[in-house]
Amino acid sequence: MPTAGTASAVTGVIAMVLLTLSVVLGVGINRRARARRLPRAALRTAHRDLSMLAAGFLAVHIATAELGHFAGVGPASMVIPFAARSWRVWMGLGTIGADLLIALVVTSLLRRRLGRRWWRAVHWVSYACWPVALVHSAALSPDRRTGQLRELALACVLAVVLAAGWRLAGVLRRPAASSAGSGAAVTSPAARS
Repeated sequence: MPTAGTASAVTGVIAMVLLTLSVVLGVGINRRARARRLPRAALRTAHRDLSMLAAGFLAVHIATAELGHFAGVGPASMVIPFAARSWRVWMGLGTIGADLLIALVVTSLLRRRLGRRWWRAVHWVSYACWPVALVHSAALSPDRRTGQLRELALACVLAVVLAAGWRLAGVLRRPAASSAGSGAAVTSPAARS
């Protein structure tokens, strides 16, 4: 039977992969030149569902870390960054990543009540959530520095870098396309989402 520590490690890896997929989809949703075969609503639904799944696995990751008394995790260190008794910096980064993900999920659930401007401001935090979670993951698990887990972490990094590069390429091309008279519309960031 797996221990709480094993369950915490496995759910942490799954949460990281799901968060990576969510970030990649989130970056891709707002790219105007995305594949025309995929409707924006389907991409948003997949992005939302992956984010919720990542949050669910993150909750199990945190709960099993507490149950297994991993790294001095206590109730306070689950929500207050740098409150863990052991590996304070790396655990603190994990807490920051978790807090940011919780803020993203809650504000997304309340999007209609908050208004677009506030939701969008909080959603920009997602660009900090992913690297913080990745550093937490890599620093606390020696298993992730070699073998298949390292390759998985590198694949996550590559996926996000490629998605960000694809998005940036679209942003950089858009002004040139509109000034060349190609008829491409330039829209504000608020209108694209």
